[in-house]
Order: sequence, then structure tokens, then C-alpha cells
Amino acid sequence: MHKLKQSTRALLIIDMINDFQFEHGDQLLQHTYEILQPLLQLKQKAKAANIPTIYINDHYNLWQANFKKITDQCRNRDNKEIIDQIEPTDEDFFLIKPKHSAFFGTSLNTLLAHLKVKELILTGIAGNICVLFTANDAYMREFTLYCPQNCIASADIQDNKYAITMMKNVLKADIRNSEMIQLDNRY
Repeated sequence: MHKLKQSTRALLIIDMINDFQFEHGDQLLQHTYEILQPLLQLKQKAKAANIPTIYINDHYNLWQANFKKITDQCRNRDNKEIIDQIEPTDEDFFLIKPKHSAFFGTSLNTLLAHLKVKELILTGIAGNICVLFTANDAYMREFTLYCPQNCIASADIQDNKYAITMMKNVLKADIRNSEMIQLDNRY
């Protein structure tokens, strides 16, 4: 049972439970390894600050919001180290999504309202697709956005840079590296 967190912020981890079995998946896997440690440190800091962590993930045709089934389905020789380290805990929230945005066809907006969240820290993959589309939908819902550039990866480095620039310039996101984001308790 989830104990409700008392924070105006939430950490979203998007599509990090991934099999990388698609075109350019090997490139995305390589870039995902580069963001793993900063993301793990950010998650640890968020937990210490009593900020809830919400995983939003593709469903891999299982259509069950069961992170153990999805991690088992996705785990392979190439991504095992990532999944073993980033796997959700029982304290984390876990939602599945049918398309790119974490808001489309999910209960995310309702969960965020229930938690009284006003600020989102968006992390994960792919920065130029799912993270960017989620950031856009969050901005339209008037959330304050933090999109730490060292916790977002795409298959193509230039696409990732462009997406992060869009988040900063269009969606008014704070894109500083994760260690620069203050995670104090906000009530």
C-alpha cells in the first residue's frame, strides 16, 4: 500500500524498463547507460526528500500495470544491468501507457491531482519522443517542469539535444543537470 507523499513534486521515470529490441535500439541502449547513474542518484535524493517516484512505461502487449511482469518480459543480456538497477520498488507508483505521452490513456493526471503535485521532474527515454510528448502535455496542464538533461536519452544525440532545447525554450523547463535541482520538501 502506498503511503501518500507530502510534496508538490513528483519524479517521473519514463520507459526505462525497455527491451531495446527495435531499430536504433542499440544506440538508445548505449545512451541509456550514460544516464543511469545520474538517474539513480536523483531517485535516491527524491526518496530522501519524500518526493514520490512514478514510473510510466510501455506495456509490451501485456496490458498489465505489473512492473515485475514487464521487467521480466523486457530483461535481456544487453539491458540486464539497467533493469536490475532501475527496477521499481514496492514504494514506487507504476503506470502503463498505450502511446508516447505519459498522460494519454493513463491515470497519471488523476494520480498527480490526488498527490497534489504541481511540479514534475521528467526523466527517461526516449527524450525526443516519449519524454518530450509528456513534457508538452504536462506544460499544457500547467505543471512546472524540470527536465534534467543528464537524465534524458534518445537514440540520436542531436535529436536529444533538440528535444531538450524545445523543453527549455517552448515548455519553460529547467534543464539543468540533476545535481543542480533542489529537492527540498515543499508543502
